[in-house]
This record gives sequence, structure tokens and C-alpha cells, in this order.
Amino acid sequence: MEHIEDCLSFYLGRAYQRVTRSAKQRLALYKVTPVQYALLKVLWEQDNQSGARLGERLLLDSATMTGLLDRLEQAGLLERKAHATDRRVNKVVLTAHGCDLQGPLDHEMDQMNEDFLGEFAPDEAMLLRNLLTTIAGQKRTK
Repeated sequence: MEHIEDCLSFYLGRAYQRVTRSAKQRLALYKVTPVQYALLKVLWEQDNQSGARLGERLLLDSATMTGLLDRLEQAGLLERKAHATDRRVNKVVLTAHGCDLQGPLDHEMDQMNEDFLGEFAPDEAMLLRNLLTTIAGQKRTK
């Protein structure tokens, strides 16, 4: 490798910084961070999940997940409720306020995606998503 710009991690890192900075700015209006948005998004897809299941989906360890749930619970966006048959498990449930944020937060993130991906033709944007998914070692859901 002759220059740092020849290193894949350099441009992936720069892209990550730009996208994350934009997401933070957009979500800050609602006092939500990008990782908090991700957790809310998973709950909007399917409410009433265990913290462990949410952590698995978001690839977060239990300590990180606990802190994340604590902050969202303090903000009044979700509640933890005891599992009906297993006292070791808490279910995570959205509050009305947590549900109400879906529209505005999704709009902000859709607009952010459009800001970045709108520079590409639709087939190029899809190719970029697929390439990033492959590099991340994940399966694409759509």
C-alpha cells in the first residue's frame, strides 16, 4: 500500500464519521442518539422483546444494552416489565411517547439516507448497500 488513501479502512472510517455525525445532529433534536434510534427501530418493528433478544439483534453486549435501556427508560420512551412466566427475563415495551417518535425519527433518518444515497443512481445505491452488507458480514434483509 503506497498511501493511506489506498487502505479500505481509511475511507470506511471517513464515511462512518460523516454518516454518524449527520445522524447525531438530526436525532439530537429529539434527544435520541443513533444507537438509541436503532433500539427504538427494532421495537417499532416488534414491541415487547427481551433485552437479550434486542442485544442480539443490535450486536450489543449485555452491559451496553442495560445502560441503553436505562437511559431510554429514564427518558420515558420505554418500560421494562417482568416476563409472565420467567422472573429472570424482563420484556421491553414502548411507551406512548416512544411510539409517537417513530414518524419524526424515521423521517429524519430517511432524509439522511436520501442526502447520502441521493448522489447515486438507484441501482448504485442498492449496490453500495449490498457491498457494505457483505463487508460487514451480515445478511441483507431486503
